[in-house]
Amino acid sequence: MANNPFEIAQHQIDIVAKRLKVDPGIIEIIKQPKRVLEVAVPIRMDNGQLRVFRGYRVQHNDARGPFKGGIRYGPGVNMDEVKALATWMSMKTAVMDIPYGGGKGGIICNPKEMSSAELERLTRRFTAEISSIIGPLKDIPAPDVNTNPQTMAWIMDTYSATMGIAEPAVVTGKPISLGGSLGRNEATSRGVVICAREAAKVTGAKLQGATVAVTGYGNVGYNSAWLAQELRMRVVACSDSQGAIYNPDGLDARKVGDFKARTGTVKGYPGSKEIPIDKVVELDVDFLFPCALENEITSTNVESVNAKIIIEGANGPTTPEADEVLYRNGTFLVPDILANAGGVTVSYFEWLQNLRREYWTEQEVNVKLEARMVKAFHEVYDIAKKENVHMRTAAFMLAVGRIASVMETRGLFP
Repeated sequence: MANNPFEIAQHQIDIVAKRLKVDPGIIEIIKQPKRVLEVAVPIRMDNGQLRVFRGYRVQHNDARGPFKGGIRYGPGVNMDEVKALATWMSMKTAVMDIPYGGGKGGIICNPKEMSSAELERLTRRFTAEISSIIGPLKDIPAPDVNTNPQTMAWIMDTYSATMGIAEPAVVTGKPISLGGSLGRNEATSRGVVICAREAAKVTGAKLQGATVAVTGYGNVGYNSAWLAQELRMRVVACSDSQGAIYNPDGLDARKVGDFKARTGTVKGYPGSKEIPIDKVVELDVDFLFPCALENEITSTNVESVNAKIIIEGANGPTTPEADEVLYRNGTFLVPDILANAGGVTVSYFEWLQNLRREYWTEQEVNVKLEARMVKAFHEVYDIAKKENVHMRTAAFMLAVGRIASVMETRGLFP
């Protein structure tokens, strides 16, 4: 299996299948994406050259509702990664009991080397290539790594122009002026911090003064850091792709964010000590928020992880082998399909607002998010206690059980 993300996702389903009384055939369906679309995306670059990029849209499972999931841009995007993320999204929406299935998309490109005009042409052509399989009641994309509200605006406009009607509900994570939801930008991080608070309650850990290390200082990592500080937790380390910083007395999360906005990295932040990027997960802290990419905690470094509680802000940061070691070592881990589900939950709220053509206040959004996150956390925790398993297995049991139940009730067509 190594660290192939799709094989990991399938393995995670196999683990819980043994504990659930589900038809093995249903499990096999859940392990495979329903539809995989690979497209060529030709665009003309600013210098006049014609280039062809490779794009993917994977639709994993729609038994519980339309496919839902982000679109990411990056040189490392590949089919197995996108299939894994689509699978995890199906699990995430099921854990949160949101009437969605899972999907994911990606384009192999280096957005840091492309102009805004090139990214717009790339996005619009990709949207045109996948427009037959997306739609407000079919498949609703969202932002992900290296995409943002502007990217979603281009998708919405392209789709709307193609269909001849303005349709804000085709994507979520849009600018507020186009029907985006208040509270969406911090939603994933708000879910992370709510899970940290609930984890402290059930483990007896203290929050005030608790030390936190954050890997990845993009949208999720940065917002998780300052939200944690609002609970009087002490952020002592953070990292990005350029470097990592540490200060045992604490960092000012917002000032670090401002510094990164100016310089492009957290590295060199005044008053901090530079440490190797891969050492952040090994710091002796109360809480670790892995908010970067997949496979941050693996069998090779798991024995060096010292955090007492891990809240996964990223997708797939811990491998199954590492999961078992952490559980054996007494580390309490809140898995990605629960911890970072705040984003898709508020995306669901945005979609509802768009379908109804109405707007909710930020307070309404945050109150609804809080209620769903707390409910999902305790549903997973109760399974973990009852079945004597770690939180990831419990979350997958809840998710796979819900998906399988709907599939069995609906039956097989034809």
